[in-house]
Amino acid sequence: MALMQYPKQVILGDITVRDGFQHEEKFIPTDAKLWVAEQLILAGYKRLEITNYGPPVLMPQFKDADELMKRLKTSKKVAKYIDDVELSCITIRERAAARAIQARQEGIGPDRILFMVSTSESHHKKNSGLSLEEYWKMCEEWIPKAHDAGMKVCGTVSTIWGCPIEGPTNLKKAVEFTKRFLDIGADDIEHADHDGSAPPDKVYEYFSMILDALPNPDLHLAHFHVTRGWGLANVLAALNAGIIKYESSLGGIGGQPANFMDGVPVGGTGSYYYEDPSITGLTATEDMVVMMDEMGIRTGLDVDKILEVGQMTERIVGRRLRSECAHTGRIPKTLTGRG
Repeated sequence: MALMQYPKQVILGDITVRDGFQHEEKFIPTDAKLWVAEQLILAGYKRLEITNYGPPVLMPQFKDADELMKRLKTSKKVAKYIDDVELSCITIRERAAARAIQARQEGIGPDRILFMVSTSESHHKKNSGLSLEEYWKMCEEWIPKAHDAGMKVCGTVSTIWGCPIEGPTNLKKAVEFTKRFLDIGADDIEHADHDGSAPPDKVYEYFSMILDALPNPDLHLAHFHVTRGWGLANVLAALNAGIIKYESSLGGIGGQPANFMDGVPVGGTGSYYYEDPSITGLTATEDMVVMMDEMGIRTGLDVDKILEVGQMTERIVGRRLRSECAHTGRIPKTLTGRG
């Protein structure tokens, strides 16, 4: 009998506090963001994405970036764990990278920052304001500066499986961009399906190509959106290809930065993504960790605590979220009830 082949141990990161909350149309209180981050650390997470150092005028959800990082770094609740936790922040452009470096020098900065390229020129221009060649030059300048400040750099490659502006894209181009990021000093690569375009067969094909070209699995991180409901199917496809690093958000929340905040229109992403902003979101943390637990994959996480944090996150945002396991729980291992 043939058995499915997949890694028996994985490394998971949660990005609720940054990617998850950035799509919310109300400001999530700093106290709530801090609570979620602390609880995830107590549940065993060692990789969290916390905030975005980009312009608050465009993304007011992150106007508390410095305060949140300082409070998390000095939190008594997680003081015994924080040195072993890698905290990441988004820094798409130079000014954001400079903010991260300054914060790092002050002792409250991230351990890892992210630069982002899209294989689609028009999507990249919309996202960063620079052409691809201009952005590569910027990365060549700022990756060494980040390293000098003691931070790692993740290179995000997006529009791998399709672009909301240009349509179909070429998988080979994403492999080339991955190599280029690593060649100029990136420490790892986030392979992102930012608009939910990736079907599972193409996920398997792409990550097989990636591991053929760059076989060290520690270099690669899978990031899936669930715009079309394929998040866990794509996680399974990536597992079968041999990928061991994944990230997700509680309740499957998240997506592009909100265009509306506390009753006021803001810059956000703009209108080019979706007519209905409610259809965005990422793979749900709760469902992914329960699925992996059922498959016998070691995550090092307290699954029951994660389900509890997911339920509380629903109360923080004020609505039912997209995780099924946050409500159905784990599969019982013993018979209960009346027989």
